[in-house]
Amino acid sequence: MLSDWSAECSSDDPVLVVPWSDPSDPSGDRHFIDLRENPYDLDHLPEAMHYPSLMHALRALNAARSSVFTAKCDAWPLDSDELKHLRAELDVIAEDAPNGFGSYIDLLWRDRSIFASYHQQEQMLHRLTRHAATLENPYAMLDCVIRPALLDLTAPQEGFAVSLYVKALGHDAQAAEENWASALDAVVALLRSKDLAFS
Repeated sequence: MLSDWSAECSSDDPVLVVPWSDPSDPSGDRHFIDLRENPYDLDHLPEAMHYPSLMHALRALNAARSSVFTAKCDAWPLDSDELKHLRAELDVIAEDAPNGFGSYIDLLWRDRSIFASYHQQEQMLHRLTRHAATLENPYAMLDCVIRPALLDLTAPQEGFAVSLYVKALGHDAQAAEENWASALDAVVALLRSKDLAFS
């Protein structure tokens, strides 16, 4: 699996604020759901209902023994620009992979010292991407982005979050989604692995 990470922490870059709500959603349904406290609220996430692999990932990442929890997510078929970029990154010709699928999950570390430390998260992403590069997912890519975060669940805290992007190609739409699901499962397993010492 091709894997990389970067940082978007300049003053012009967006900050992940948790809890959040979508001001463009008049129903008020699009907002932060703390899946640590309310795991059955997965039923209220349409993305998770449509994509079982995303639901499995969210369940695993918010489990009691997980060192992280999730803030936001989405999954989608890749558009033409995303497909072109991913094919170039993976060195795959269009005829072999006309379809693609991707997702992102925003992660926050539960440990306050790790949440507040750019350096520790940088080290963790080095380890994660190095291990992910050995995975047998040639049609998939992991891209992680460190970004500023403001967490205010019990008291305001400033720190950093990681946006975890997993994208994959396939010879048709179903194959692309299957390749994505396989890659996402493998990345989540790495995040939960004791070998990475993420806690």
